[in-house]
Amino acid sequence: MQNRPQVRTIAAQRDTTVKYWLVGSLIGVAAVWAGSQVFADSHEAVTISHGYTNFGELKYGPNAVLDYVNPDAPKGGEFSQWAQGTFDSFNLSTRKGVPAALSTIGYESILTSTGDDPYGAYCYLCETLEYPESRDWVVFNLRDDVKFWDGTTMTAADLKFSFELPLEQGITEYRSVYANFIESVEVLDDFKIKFTFTESAPRRDVVTWVGATTAYSQNWFEETETRLDEASDAPFLATGPYRLDAVDIGRQIIYRYDPNWWGADLRINQGRNNFETIRVEYFADSSAAFEGFKSGVYTFRDENSSLQWATGYDFPAREQGWVNVEELPNGSIGTGQGFVFNLNVEKFQDPLVREALTLMVNFEWMNETLFYGLYERPESFWDNSDLKAVGAPSADELVILQPLVDEGLLDASILTAVATIPPVSSTSERPLDRANLRAASALLDQAGWVAGDDGLRRKDGEVLSVTFLERSPQFDRIINPIVENLKRLGVDAELERVDTAQYIERRRAGTFDIVNASLGQGYEPGQGLAQFFGSEAAEDSSRNPMRFKMPAADRLIRTIVEAETLEDLTTRTRALDRVLRAERFWIPQWQKGVHTVAYYDMYRFKEVPPLALSPIDNWWFDADAADNLRAVGAFQ
Repeated sequence: MQNRPQVRTIAAQRDTTVKYWLVGSLIGVAAVWAGSQVFADSHEAVTISHGYTNFGELKYGPNAVLDYVNPDAPKGGEFSQWAQGTFDSFNLSTRKGVPAALSTIGYESILTSTGDDPYGAYCYLCETLEYPESRDWVVFNLRDDVKFWDGTTMTAADLKFSFELPLEQGITEYRSVYANFIESVEVLDDFKIKFTFTESAPRRDVVTWVGATTAYSQNWFEETETRLDEASDAPFLATGPYRLDAVDIGRQIIYRYDPNWWGADLRINQGRNNFETIRVEYFADSSAAFEGFKSGVYTFRDENSSLQWATGYDFPAREQGWVNVEELPNGSIGTGQGFVFNLNVEKFQDPLVREALTLMVNFEWMNETLFYGLYERPESFWDNSDLKAVGAPSADELVILQPLVDEGLLDASILTAVATIPPVSSTSERPLDRANLRAASALLDQAGWVAGDDGLRRKDGEVLSVTFLERSPQFDRIINPIVENLKRLGVDAELERVDTAQYIERRRAGTFDIVNASLGQGYEPGQGLAQFFGSEAAEDSSRNPMRFKMPAADRLIRTIVEAETLEDLTTRTRALDRVLRAERFWIPQWQKGVHTVAYYDMYRFKEVPPLALSPIDNWWFDADAADNLRAVGAFQ
């Protein structure tokens, strides 16, 4: 990265961009059969549509306005939020540097999604797409009015370049999973591009995979000699509604709405992208950030601390009615948040050890004492959906699991055991459950970790030690009781808190015992599962910090990728969920079924879509209310 002033303003004409996950470019899904024809060089009927779905019908037609937006929402005003730590890069496509918050806010892709339909994808940078029943290929008929921020027109050549760039310079976990799925990419004319897939490419995933291609400017990349695998002090040139306006490295970021944005008049964008500016304020820790919110330094907070939610919102701005505190509906799949073991560390390769350590996490005591009863404990990587494994395997699941048992890839107990759920603890002996302590002690004895005269457990002369790597002081009150429980078990346990940069680097490098991870999945799992739970990418995957490798899981992932019906997808995903949970590489933490948010009373919204809370996407600014707050001194 070049040396530049710490504080700078990006000129309006500067070529920059950011990855717009759309809460402007990824917010839901949909597509509908619009017609078909038979290509002269093929005997297959070809579907031509404004979108794509593997299951059912699309929710929206080609010119629909989304149900959960206000198409008449006023434009303007500022939305502000906070982020923790620091940053030194705007490139999420590399593992170098610490990425900035909202780094993807300015990027757009060929297909987009909605917040209220879990299965489809709509044409966005395209007008229609064409594909045969075999899905051996797909053609996107692109819009001819899409402009990059410098005013140049996006073409099929740009998208070919954009698709091929991650396969050449992208992170290893992406290339190792997807590189062998594409046979060719052809520019048929300036606004028509064709992707042809190899026989091994998963047919249920291929259309949405290439449809997720982010639009980059080929000329800009070549002229600036920018690389996708290097850190960047500014976003890449893109097409989205927001672009970087100003940055104070490590302290503040401001994104500004592009008045020349090409997509402002699209029907699917009506009522969206309503703010003039989006500001992110950085704080060293959550306590400092909360004080900043209370004084109006920033104005929206998605609260993730039960302590703050239960006890902290009695400050003057709330009492004056300047701040709204609400629990908003959350219909999405659970986050799968938990502690994960580094399975490359030998001691954690023993499932008895993992099970014993899990018993020392007393969620029930935490929820009653620390979380004010606000949370539930995750049980599955697909909580709050039909994809979650429940009870003993169904007959259909047994058909999938039995061959893996017969081949010795799974223990026969998987065929009769109920799906693994976290141990339940008593709150009466808080925070230590003595029954669980005895059970954990027996497991460690069985694993060969025997307590010595000093109380510490050893095996072959090595002390059983466990370190929780953490970056947020917010976790101190949660992890410290676990550490004390582990010490009672004879484990040399500690909490090591480091700064954000060290945390990210050590997590990437695998130099840790236990870290936090969110392993929750989507409604239509596919090839992306390999990045979370597959062996091929396990040694270099940001999504698989536990370095999990298991042949049976690899086989189950393949069956999910090959599922052609929703019924098959559901059964096969339940089987995988069951197998993953039985491995106990994950100590489930907590989750809640609502969004707990606080915001200054100048933001408005129609409704919260079930699949995502995205104020930046569909809320708007009430200028009169903001003026009133300003007049009474609500802001610092």
